[in-house]
Amino acid sequence: MELSDYNNCVENHADGVYRFVLKHIKNKDAAKDIVQDSFEKMWRKIDSIDAQKCKTYLFTTAYHTLIDYTRKEAKKTNLTEINSDRHSHSVQYSDLKQVLNQGLEQLPDIQKTVLLLRDYEGYDYEEIGKITSLTESQVKVYIFRARTYLKNYIGKVESVI
Repeated sequence: MELSDYNNCVENHADGVYRFVLKHIKNKDAAKDIVQDSFEKMWRKIDSIDAQKCKTYLFTTAYHTLIDYTRKEAKKTNLTEINSDRHSHSVQYSDLKQVLNQGLEQLPDIQKTVLLLRDYEGYDYEEIGKITSLTESQVKVYIFRARTYLKNYIGKVESVI
């Protein structure tokens, strides 16, 4: 990869990587740090990266950096008892996006990751598998489970609108 390819990758994909990371951790400063770390790791291996695959490499690096960050943060926080009210939606809302975001927060990390990569970032199953080190069939299963959970969480659209 050449310097101009790297600069183009930064210009074209920095916002997408930031959105992807921010959806996971809801911390703007930490998300910026993870994105910066990802680009730094990419810079260190600039000679061995194919310019055509820079986006996949970048998202893969960001995903692994995100996993490291969340594992480190999990050790810092105390786990609390599960509240069954958090796992279902029963209040009337007029904002479907708010309900959807609350449902996304309830998903296990791997389901949330594959769903965000598929539905928000537009990756195909094969690319998601490469980024997350999963098989294509595992990716499909996790996406199906995530969508089923969100469907059950939201309930009937009429009750939300």
